[in-house]
Amino acid sequence: MNTLRIHPDDNVAVALSDIKKDTIINEDISAIQTLEDISRGHKVALSDIAKGDAVIKYGNPIGIATADITKGSHVHVHNMKTALSETAEYEYHPVNVVLRPQKNRTFMGYKRADGGVGIRNELWIIPTVGCVCSIAEKLARSCSDLAKGPVDGVYAFTHPYGCSQMGDDHATTRKILADLTRHPNAGGVLVISLGCENLTKEQFMDELGTWDDKRVKFMTCQEETDEFTRGRELLEELAEYAKTFTREQTDVSELIVGMKCGGSDGLSGITANPVVGGFSDRMCAMGGSTILTEVPEMFGAESILFNRCSNRETFDRAVAMVNDFKKYFTAHGQVVYENPSPGNKAGGITTLEDKSCGCVQKGGSSPVVDVLCYGDHVKSKGLSLLSGPGNDIVSTTALTAAGAHLILFTTGRGTPLGAPVPTVKISSNTALYDRKGGWIDFNAGVDADGAASIDETADALTELVLEIASGKKSRQEINGYRDIAILKDGVTL
Repeated sequence: MNTLRIHPDDNVAVALSDIKKDTIINEDISAIQTLEDISRGHKVALSDIAKGDAVIKYGNPIGIATADITKGSHVHVHNMKTALSETAEYEYHPVNVVLRPQKNRTFMGYKRADGGVGIRNELWIIPTVGCVCSIAEKLARSCSDLAKGPVDGVYAFTHPYGCSQMGDDHATTRKILADLTRHPNAGGVLVISLGCENLTKEQFMDELGTWDDKRVKFMTCQEETDEFTRGRELLEELAEYAKTFTREQTDVSELIVGMKCGGSDGLSGITANPVVGGFSDRMCAMGGSTILTEVPEMFGAESILFNRCSNRETFDRAVAMVNDFKKYFTAHGQVVYENPSPGNKAGGITTLEDKSCGCVQKGGSSPVVDVLCYGDHVKSKGLSLLSGPGNDIVSTTALTAAGAHLILFTTGRGTPLGAPVPTVKISSNTALYDRKGGWIDFNAGVDADGAASIDETADALTELVLEIASGKKSRQEINGYRDIAILKDGVTL
């Protein structure tokens, strides 16, 4: 099989490998001859499509033809465009979803004093302001020797904010950094401030509310004669506390997994993303939690998620989340459909609808139980939607702040990026897996190769997730790739 028609209503198919001109492809009962070369992940017309007619993929319109398209032709940016606009009306047509029962599973996690569970036992250094980021990085490097025994590592998470911000931006920075400080993957946290910044230590303590002073320590650099000596002392204290934790058998219902895609190609929506969707359904059936974000990459496919909202209130909040993000675009004079990226287009994704229909496959078929604002923490078991952009570093940070213990990150083009938590890279095609083995943890391209089904691959991914949760290092962890980025919208003083 050299092409895949995803849905019976589709008038295009996706090339599973590079196809030469004059090749016969077999879709349903009719043989179609390609009129030009079709690259892997790109679309080929299965019927004549008139100018102005909808191009259908995933059973949904993904744009309109800008010229007459002949059966067997390449369908891409040269002959189709988006049909999205800044406004849309949504109606709630609830879909009753019954998940396939799953056998309960466990992983080996760290049970924290506050009742939370972590899958790593690391020391984290959180700077409250960009001015002390270099100090945080130097401390992490010089104290790396503290990572021994049950202490998994020492890491600093740098950012340029915490000062010269006002209003919502100031509150957002404070909230995200507090979320990271609370994260259960950290057995101990050192919060470093400068002493004269907008985000004062007192403000940050107010944001945290309550904390365990054995787990969280504070240092204000302007108050110390030698911040490196003092920082070392505090990290040594935190390391001793972290050593009191050992892995224990933990029910999978305690696990929270974020879901993300980046550097996508035309196969992402038919291999890697559905595999992650299958994993998500398995997690939710076992009582666990998954999080789907990247709101701009829901545009054009949002109704697929909206109709799975567990009740009308959740539907209304999901609609508000999407509409608020559209307002964010238009308030800055931007159109909502300025996506996909050049790399996406090179990989076969033509319009935002095309990208979005593939993107939401990561949500599987589970009911949507909650809608979270940016900076909120997961509150309900099951699938939650999280408000956040598509930008890889910002969205993986948002998933971490929401409580994700690890992140499943699908890609068709490849990316080394990592979040503060284990970031498991899943390739949409075997060629990427073979070429970038230093980046990629799991190959979903076997589905396109015909070597395994989506269900079989989702089962294999579930096993890998439990291994990662129990201590197996992801490629991103081995490489030491960890970054954060905080969403900013307003004025810099």
